[in-house]
Amino acid sequence: MQMSSEREIAAPPETVWAALIDPEVLKACVPGCEEMTGNPADGFEAVVVQKVGPVKATFKGAVTFSEMVEPEKLTLTGEGKGGPAGFAKGGANVVLEPTETGTKLTYDVEAKVGGKLAQLGSRVIDGFAKKMADQFFERFQNAIEGPSEAEPEAADDAGNKKGWFARLRG
Repeated sequence: MQMSSEREIAAPPETVWAALIDPEVLKACVPGCEEMTGNPADGFEAVVVQKVGPVKATFKGAVTFSEMVEPEKLTLTGEGKGGPAGFAKGGANVVLEPTETGTKLTYDVEAKVGGKLAQLGSRVIDGFAKKMADQFFERFQNAIEGPSEAEPEAADDAGNKKGWFARLRG
């Protein structure tokens, strides 16, 4: 399964980069993530609980970073094992480009699944993968920019709303 998309994030590339390699941000943004440890140099280990169709599993996996050019691009490669449910593995190329309003984040993802998960069929798996990616990047964008209009806002001194990660960075 392959998918590509992009998002406009109202923050400079340096802030977006710092969030991409921060384990606390990643833990908060990955749907179902219960644990995230590690660092960009050595990689991260994670525990994620997900339900795909009728199959619910706890995945234990690792993510490594490569081809890192701060604050322009990086490649993530990961693999998770969910016991009898099967496995998932894949990677993502992420590119950050400065824009007039912040950063354009572009990603290309390739993923493979095996075991019981693969038996669900490509439509179910592809739909689930797209939903996971959308949720991750929505949460990621909110962590940097701040909540959407429906949520209470936190603002800086100039009245610009800021996400919790951006507030931590000052």
